[in-house]
Amino acid sequence: MAAGAAMELSELEPSKVVAVHLNYRSRAEERGRIPAEPSYFLKPPSSLAADGDDVVRPQGCELLCFEGEIAIVIGEPVRGVDPDAGAAAIGWVAAANDFGVYDLRWADRGSNLMAKGQDGFTPLGPRLVPASELDLADLTLTTRVNGEPVQQDSSANLLFSFGRLVADLSRFMTLERGDVILTGTPAGSRPVAPGDVIEVELEGVGRVRSQIVAAAEPLAAYGAMPKATPAARGAALGANSPRPVVLSDRARTALLEVSTATLTVQLRKRGIANTFMGGLRPTRPDERLLGYAHTLRYVALREDVRDADTAKLNAQKATIEALADGEVLVIEARDEPGAGTIGDILATRAQRRGATGIVTDGGVRDTPAVADVELPTYYRASHAAVLGLLHFPLEDNVPITCAGVLVMPGDVIVGDAEGVMVIPAALAEDVAIDAAEQELRESWILAQVEAGEAVRDVYPISPQREHEFQQWRDRRREAEGE
Repeated sequence: MAAGAAMELSELEPSKVVAVHLNYRSRAEERGRIPAEPSYFLKPPSSLAADGDDVVRPQGCELLCFEGEIAIVIGEPVRGVDPDAGAAAIGWVAAANDFGVYDLRWADRGSNLMAKGQDGFTPLGPRLVPASELDLADLTLTTRVNGEPVQQDSSANLLFSFGRLVADLSRFMTLERGDVILTGTPAGSRPVAPGDVIEVELEGVGRVRSQIVAAAEPLAAYGAMPKATPAARGAALGANSPRPVVLSDRARTALLEVSTATLTVQLRKRGIANTFMGGLRPTRPDERLLGYAHTLRYVALREDVRDADTAKLNAQKATIEALADGEVLVIEARDEPGAGTIGDILATRAQRRGATGIVTDGGVRDTPAVADVELPTYYRASHAAVLGLLHFPLEDNVPITCAGVLVMPGDVIVGDAEGVMVIPAALAEDVAIDAAEQELRESWILAQVEAGEAVRDVYPISPQREHEFQQWRDRRREAEGE
């Protein structure tokens, strides 16, 4: 088939499929790091699938993610070319999907072979359009899940052009006619489940459709088995911190309504006593705080350690740039209020990154301006001095102690006007539901006390009065349309 004519997927016989890790600026920002040069992994040609083929999620896996991508196909062999010649060597372009199961990334040691190399994990096509018919610098890519757009971006927003990718790879290997390069995915990749339909559309080129199905047979236990680790769950969800749990909508609603006092009661029932971060004040007591902990540890300043830190971004700024939607930045500052640990500029950046709050057991600079940022912030005291007076930001996403409370990365952080607390991730779902039930019962109790009753039979509700509470609750739910 001539390079100037359209090609069907059945005609494609690549010697290799090369995939780029990060290439869209939106994805790089979502991941919290902007690469200076491209990096790659290989997928076997046997991973290719056609439009309409099912994608099989292995048994034991729950983190199968889509990645809508633009596939470029080499039209003529190249070795050691520059970016202009690399662009000229592109024969065809197609829509593609770079599926992967994050449950197996732990065993890949960076290769992505088991996570992304499985049969059918690279849907492509249905037709390959000649590159000469397209403006490669302005291709619009859209991914839909069950008809809803979840990714959309343009090749104009690539960090590394198609020509540069070809040139870079050709420094080390011969790219043969028919070889496929998957050029990266935009922000928005997420896990999908059996029954979901994913469509990747490349404007002016075509659309490739895949439906997720569950594997009929379990994986044979000859090697690594799936593990939905907190780190894998966080990465699959586009977060940059471990995500041991993902709260249900019901639990989120409860945690946005129940008081921290009620939550501490529920945790004490489970044997967890030290969860409330004492002495911290909120900048926005009228707003609720809810999110997953992304931790940052400050140590005492030592000038030689500070001066030896040659990173482009220190740990504080790097952590801000790594925050993801729904995360709370929790800072250990050793309960030292004698310097600011964050100010309005970085608080604003955290808010723009999608963070839902900031908690520090140290000082805050520019406190009035931080209070104007639509981001609940809890802090020990106001202090105008910069953190470099006392603190050195050392590392993020490690266990920390904030205001005397242990915080693990991915724990659930809840704040109200009274203060802020941590809920161990593994307990958060059950604690939320039981706390909502507790507050419902206390609403009935308060109504009885306000009506003049003594607390003897209603606080707690005695067995003899339980039926009254149940009837009240049923009427309330009926009135609310539940």
